[in-house]
Amino acid sequence: MNTFSDPKKIIDQLMISAGQHIADFGAGSGAYTLAIAEKLKGNIESRIFAVDIQKDLLARIDTEAKDKHLSSVHVIWGDIEEEAGSRLKIDSIDAVLIANTLFQVEAPKEALKEAKRVLKPRGQLIIIDWSESFGNIGPTPENVITETIAKSLSEEVGFAFEKNINAGEHHYGCIMRNQ
Repeated sequence: MNTFSDPKKIIDQLMISAGQHIADFGAGSGAYTLAIAEKLKGNIESRIFAVDIQKDLLARIDTEAKDKHLSSVHVIWGDIEEEAGSRLKIDSIDAVLIANTLFQVEAPKEALKEAKRVLKPRGQLIIIDWSESFGNIGPTPENVITETIAKSLSEEVGFAFEKNINAGEHHYGCIMRNQ
């Protein structure tokens, strides 16, 4: 966990409940995946899918989830920038989290389309990303996907803005609703 955003505090602001299926697109180190799994621990119907293109990171998430007895965590090697690249079924997910990922992908709009494909009607898209560049810690200035751009791209693929959430001093957070 870094000092710029706190996954547990962010997850606590979300309307996540027992029995939901949640996908963490670009799961990376798994901080958000594991925070969600901890919140839903003990609920056998809940599923948290950590989707990433880096197999080594997925292996670490899988190991940590097993060590913490978080049986709801499932790792998926996939490319969120490709249609059906997440390997999740259409209309199967209640919420998709894209945290600190949009600035890293080459085609952010394609990742948002993939989120829309897997989300159930009225499902939530949760975007957390850097609000600006912070030297060697965050993305380079040319790679920042601002909140305005993230919302605009989301709306272009069929999401509607629902609300902002507090994602820390150097990040923004917003919840978009699948239409």
